[in-house]
Amino acid sequence: MITESLRSLFNRDLNQLKKEIEAYQNEKNLWIIDQNIANSAGNLCLHLVGNINHFIGAQLGNTGYERHRDLEFSLKNIPKAELIEKVEATAAMIDEVLPQLSEEDLKKEYPLVVFESTMTTDYFLIHLIAHLDYHLGQINYHRRLLDI
Repeated sequence: MITESLRSLFNRDLNQLKKEIEAYQNEKNLWIIDQNIANSAGNLCLHLVGNINHFIGAQLGNTGYERHRDLEFSLKNIPKAELIEKVEATAAMIDEVLPQLSEEDLKKEYPLVVFESTMTTDYFLIHLIAHLDYHLGQINYHRRLLDI
């Protein structure tokens, strides 16, 4: 079933996000920006956690999560341990919500219009994995360039 594949991919990549955050030698470097790097790794981590908890947790799992997107980019100096806890909680939410979705649920229209037109839930979940991986790559480069 595709939900098991989606769950596996989200967990793989959230685990990698956790490893990237843990790999910062200097915790302060999670929050630096430099020249053309507009977002810190810490803010990208908050953004990914907020994005997944909003679009999967709140919308598909009725978790009650309330997103504050502006804070995902404006908060600074959240301790590394707290970022890791947020990533772990997001992975736990994925393990709870995705198995509840049937094949029929995945073929239904996603409950929000996100990209100016409707889409199926499975399409949007695949998009969310791509979004996670895009920012995960940015965090990897951020760490390798600026955590010196």
